[in-house]
Amino acid sequence: MKNLSKNSIAVVTILAASLVIGLTGPYATFAAGPAGVNLGAAGNFVILAKTGISTTGVTSIVGNLGLSPAAASYITGFALILPAASAFSTSAQVTGKVYAPGYADPTPANLTIAVLDMQTAYTDAAGRAPNVTELGAGNIGGLTLAPGVYKWGTGVTIPTDVTLSGGANDIWIFQVAQNLNISSATKVILAGGAQANNIFWVVAGQTTLGTTSVFNGNILDQTAIVFNTGATLNGRALAQSAVTLDGNTVTVPPPAGGSAIPPPSPVPTPTQTPTPSPAVSSGTNAALQAQLNGLLGTLRALQAQQAARQGSSASAFASQVRAIAINLGSGSRNNDVTILQQFLISQNKGPAAQALIKAGATAYFGALTRAALAEFQAKAGISPALGNFGAITRSYLSTH
Repeated sequence: MKNLSKNSIAVVTILAASLVIGLTGPYATFAAGPAGVNLGAAGNFVILAKTGISTTGVTSIVGNLGLSPAAASYITGFALILPAASAFSTSAQVTGKVYAPGYADPTPANLTIAVLDMQTAYTDAAGRAPNVTELGAGNIGGLTLAPGVYKWGTGVTIPTDVTLSGGANDIWIFQVAQNLNISSATKVILAGGAQANNIFWVVAGQTTLGTTSVFNGNILDQTAIVFNTGATLNGRALAQSAVTLDGNTVTVPPPAGGSAIPPPSPVPTPTQTPTPSPAVSSGTNAALQAQLNGLLGTLRALQAQQAARQGSSASAFASQVRAIAINLGSGSRNNDVTILQQFLISQNKGPAAQALIKAGATAYFGALTRAALAEFQAKAGISPALGNFGAITRSYLSTH
């Protein structure tokens, strides 16, 4: 309810401002997870680095490349073509433009802004409060992850396919304190309409994409991003050092709901004449009041939509937990435990569930999970309420 209250205030403010300045248009649906990360000018690049961008083999890039402060000589393997006095170069391997500091104005200044925005976006994303910590002890292979902020104090490995399941407006932020590695021939799969543009991998160490792996999302890396042979990225590679490629495919994702790039402001042509806003006379007060009443009705509808969304999430977790076919207890560690924890968190039945919310879904059945499950069992009338997941609890869930 606290978050809903903040959203409501924001909606009222936007709607009221729209009423005053005469703006109209549909209000966006609420997104699950955190707010998106604003990449600023860095979002104009599919690859942006500070010390070097290199490729071997035949690489295919869709989007712009940028390097700064290192010179264009540190962009290697692309056979760049730079016309005289040009602000950008081109390459047969790049469907887009290539920018470096030594090119004509305004490229040097634009690159400086983009690199600063890249660093700002990293700091912003790395500082978000997590919903889930230390999931899978850093091994997220085989899991299906809902929108949210995930944090690890270690490295993260993806040895088998991982699925990000959510809507087109939902946001994922993954905060990795060490290295991020996805194994060869492994995929980050998007389900339910999830968009690569709304996924942010925030990595302090090196990111390595294994041979022929398929990766989705924006990589904000404080050090290096390394592509092994044949790896594919649907997203952005934004590195505060170097990006190394080897016969890869890298494609900038299309904008989506919750887009990382704010829409550009329209630039009037010389023939355009701004249209002055008409003054509001006292005779329009009744019409404005009626419009305000309508906007407040829209606000109530949006609040109902948010409540329905929260209810649908709880229902989805309930459906998943009913499918768990094994018994779970202290010491269990697997994806079924994650599903059970997500279900208990969605139920929010009392103090034990609140404690589990703070810890997040860790895939480990420990004391917090047992207490939250016992709390749920007691409130549901399941006896005995011992905090173990077995036939009695499974039977109860199958009929509720």
